[in-house]
Amino acid sequence: MVRSRRPWLKTWLIRWVIRRFKVDLQEAASTDLNSYPNLNSFFVRKLRPDARPLAEGHQAILAPADGVVSEFGTITDGRLVQAKGQDFALLELLAGDSLLAEQFEQGEFCTVYLSPKDYHRVHMPIAGQLQQMIHVPGRSFSVQAATARAVPRLYARNERVIALFDTAAGPVVIILVGAIFVSSIETIWHGVVNPHGERSALWQVNYPVSGPRSVELGRGVEMGRFNMGSTVIMLGAKGSIQWRETLVSNTAVKMGEALGSWCEPG
Repeated sequence: MVRSRRPWLKTWLIRWVIRRFKVDLQEAASTDLNSYPNLNSFFVRKLRPDARPLAEGHQAILAPADGVVSEFGTITDGRLVQAKGQDFALLELLAGDSLLAEQFEQGEFCTVYLSPKDYHRVHMPIAGQLQQMIHVPGRSFSVQAATARAVPRLYARNERVIALFDTAAGPVVIILVGAIFVSSIETIWHGVVNPHGERSALWQVNYPVSGPRSVELGRGVEMGRFNMGSTVIMLGAKGSIQWRETLVSNTAVKMGEALGSWCEPG
């Protein structure tokens, strides 16, 4: 239904979403509902260029998406907090890649939940050079707060795309976690990672530092997008991120605002 191009149906669905989730249409690059061929295209709508100003300060670590910071902090004993009373293993989140997981032992993490009302494009929290992308097939549990509290190892069980970047703060991983109704995850360099209706085995791609296949993205630049709501998890190496003092769990954020500051590897 989210991809239906029937004019009456897609317009009704878009209007229903705007009313139900109180979407601020005035932030959109186009406020003309006829410009969206289906509901999915509305969910991944562009915003006006001035709608999400980037935080000032060269070393500000930016919120990668609109949403709610459900949890953040230090990765302790190889585990990340999912919700009160629930945690999960870094190694499992990173598809069992021990060499990759080692880079983030005692590092930092931040989980941002995107609801249906939120802007659904994901942007770079810091400038970086893409090194690797991994697609991990999995479930499609809802990622709402109630589900995060109830379903063990939720983020390590859902389908996800793991993107590893080399940055001035050391290695940074951005993980796009799929969820119920999320029929595709897309990156700007690859396109749709797992086309609608398909399920593929785990795979990974390595990227060169130069040449036509290299990918280098500036801070605040779009790197991927979701259909409907889902979750972004950001990982930083040990000592690489200092969270702002006012940041607490369940804080609403907008893409581009400062979550804290990054530090050069020491």
